[in-house]
Amino acid sequence: MTTDFEEIFQQTSELATTHGLKLAAAAITLWIGWKVCNFLTKGLARWFEKADFDKALGPFIHSLVSVALKVVLIVTCIGIAGFPTTSFVAMIGAAGLAVGMALSGTLQNFAGGILILFLKPFKIGDIIETQGQTGKVQHIQVFNTIINTGDNKRVYLPNGPVATSTLVNYSSESTRRVELMFGIAYDDDIDKAKEVIAKIINADSRIHQTPEPLIAVHTLGASSVDIIVRVWGASGDYWGLTFDLTEAVKKAFDADGLTFPFPQSDIHFHKIES
Repeated sequence: MTTDFEEIFQQTSELATTHGLKLAAAAITLWIGWKVCNFLTKGLARWFEKADFDKALGPFIHSLVSVALKVVLIVTCIGIAGFPTTSFVAMIGAAGLAVGMALSGTLQNFAGGILILFLKPFKIGDIIETQGQTGKVQHIQVFNTIINTGDNKRVYLPNGPVATSTLVNYSSESTRRVELMFGIAYDDDIDKAKEVIAKIINADSRIHQTPEPLIAVHTLGASSVDIIVRVWGASGDYWGLTFDLTEAVKKAFDADGLTFPFPQSDIHFHKIES
């Protein structure tokens, strides 16, 4: 009986010594490695700040590197502890595949976010139009782009469709063309109308002279002679120029006797003799 107890105690001691040392080594490695990972990721974050790195891309890369380093550390510690890492890695892979299939739409948005962050078709502060929405970009996240519309509604746009569909960036260029159409009556003087419009354009300092403003007859409509006006200005002045020019031309035409004709039809009556 004593011999059996001694054998059990000896085997238990050997197992505890062997595996205890491995577990202790794994625990120490995990503790030190975790500190090193945090040190490296904090250093990376500080480098992003000093390098004036993209505000949206920096935190994402920081998080990605942090997670990757810690996953590698955990797998390494499991191997040091004496557990087979092959089956553990296979289990992670299988779980990742299952989650990927269940979250296919989310992964599409994730891939779209990566493309947006790296290709940079727009940045925070730009005014964009996509997915039937127009607004100012507030945040570019991994899964969503957040914009504020002109009436101050917050819209969350999934990055998958944003990255793969047509997108208009109104802020990417410093200048923008304003195009307006004004109709005058057929009895009005075309040259006089052009002079009135040109005077308004020359008096507005927001309008660029290069490219040269265009004032020309565009079409002969059913009820009016349509004059097209194209001027260039700063992108931020687009709506101000549109509204102000429209109002100024209307007032100037009224003052100079030029008319904006209403749609009209001529009706001719013929007397039928019996």
